[in-house]
Amino acid sequence: MLNAEQKVFYQDNGYVLVPALLDKSEAESLRAEMHAIAQSEGHSDATWDSVRNSGTAITHCHDVHFRSAMVTRLLSDPRLTSVAQDLIGPNVQLHHNKMFIKPPAKGSPFPMHQDYPYFPHRDHSMIAVILHLDDAPEEKGCLCVYPGTHKLGPLPAFGNDHHVSTTTYPIAQATPVPAKAGDAVFFHYLTVHGSGQNLSDEARTTLLIQLRDPADVPLSDRHASRGQGMMLAGIDPTAGSFNFAWEEKP
Repeated sequence: MLNAEQKVFYQDNGYVLVPALLDKSEAESLRAEMHAIAQSEGHSDATWDSVRNSGTAITHCHDVHFRSAMVTRLLSDPRLTSVAQDLIGPNVQLHHNKMFIKPPAKGSPFPMHQDYPYFPHRDHSMIAVILHLDDAPEEKGCLCVYPGTHKLGPLPAFGNDHHVSTTTYPIAQATPVPAKAGDAVFFHYLTVHGSGQNLSDEARTTLLIQLRDPADVPLSDRHASRGQGMMLAGIDPTAGSFNFAWEEKP
């Protein structure tokens, strides 16, 4: 649950850092599980097209709750869902989740972008949660944001990866959000964000969870996920009336 100061900060800036949402031992256990999953599933490079020739790489895995009971329990953990309820209301629905591992020295950057182009919604209720499973100082390629950009609405997007203008929003001028293992960053899906290359000698490991108000109408089904529609807090007032991306269409 957020305090009054944190709520105001989020409203003004479009993101908020929640320290120690998980304790260190929980973060360590989740980190070990994510690396074990990555090793068992093989290499899956999520580097974006616009930086694909930079010699970097990043490992990712979708729908992690289908691979880890620990993640399944975490999704409905009140420490996480209570913050989400403070931001989007009493009913919290899963859109998707995935884990990222930026390898040492060559972990791929993410160009500055909004999440909106990938899964637009009518009421813009979508938020993201980045759970840090190890420390993420700036040299590890931590999250960077442009505070307040969630108030601008959807911005022009470019390229196959839908990044925003690199002239208007260079990553070098973005605000870094370094974090410790167990910290979580919640941010609005219209907040311009990205991350730099991991230049350190340690991997950066995160779990990304995208959440929404179930009453918010999805405008596209381009981001398929078998996890869509799972209620993590409250109820679905639509009684599941929307067709989700993973459902077979007639």
